[in-house]
Amino acid sequence: MIVDCALYHHGTREPVEGDLHDALQVARSRGNSFIWIGLHEPDAEQLEMVAKQFDLHPLAVEDAVNAHQRPKVEEFDDSLFVVLKTVRYDEPSQQIELGDVMLFLGDSFIVSVRHGQGRALTGIRRRLENDERLLDCGPSAVLYAICDAIVDDYSEVAAAVEQDIEEVEERVFSPYRTNEASNIYNLKREVIEFRRGVRPLVEPMSTLAAGLNPRVAEHLHPFFRDVADHARRVSEQVDGFDDLLTSVLNANLAQVSVQQNTDMRRISAWVAIIAVPTMIAGLYGMNFDYMPELQWRLGYPFALTLMAVACSLLYRAFKRSGWL
Repeated sequence: MIVDCALYHHGTREPVEGDLHDALQVARSRGNSFIWIGLHEPDAEQLEMVAKQFDLHPLAVEDAVNAHQRPKVEEFDDSLFVVLKTVRYDEPSQQIELGDVMLFLGDSFIVSVRHGQGRALTGIRRRLENDERLLDCGPSAVLYAICDAIVDDYSEVAAAVEQDIEEVEERVFSPYRTNEASNIYNLKREVIEFRRGVRPLVEPMSTLAAGLNPRVAEHLHPFFRDVADHARRVSEQVDGFDDLLTSVLNANLAQVSVQQNTDMRRISAWVAIIAVPTMIAGLYGMNFDYMPELQWRLGYPFALTLMAVACSLLYRAFKRSGWL
């Protein structure tokens, strides 16, 4: 359940001695110290044990147990609760997987709860531990680092999705006959899933960037504004993906309709060409006693020549009109 737990004093990591309650008291008494405890997919009982140590609000704890929450920032009396969506893109299957990261910020502590297989926080912790100046800003520095990493993941996934959309677009407008409707629909569905994680994130990031929350260090306000700007840009980019895929899907359907019309014209042209010799053969195949050219020696070659000339003229006419 507990992935990592450490005490940070002036940006330097120190081991946690005793239970969490004692470590929290040490952090509060020393100043410029805080505890960061990381959990991965805890159940209700496990998270309740941690919640008692840090006096977390029960409504926030309930949301942290139940994954698939909407990105948000909620302020309680003694803590700040932040919900973020992680994103992971599987290139071969073109599937987007969303996860959850819940953060509890309080007086000298931060508790991170992660659900899903998305962005792991171990790498973020290591990078922060190499930047003592940033980590010395307290729990809000951890909040910034996690938000920044998640939004950067959004940008990378958006770039990968954009590349897949461009490939589908090239195949739709290629001279080769393909029907990309299923691929376009799959991408459109994944873009909608992606937008579920990106669009709601803009408002919480703007709230943190506004500098109205006392739990966010003043030194970090410009950093949160940068994250909010990146989140807004990715959200607009994803909205553009949806519109672009709709246009590509309409173009694909239009091309299929045009191809079907072209096929019908070709079939109709060949039917008309074949109808002429069929008609001539049908006339000469009638069993009447008095018909012109029945006794003519050149009647058979004449009938074949007439068929060939008529078919050639029709073929030339259809070729000029673009039906063949």
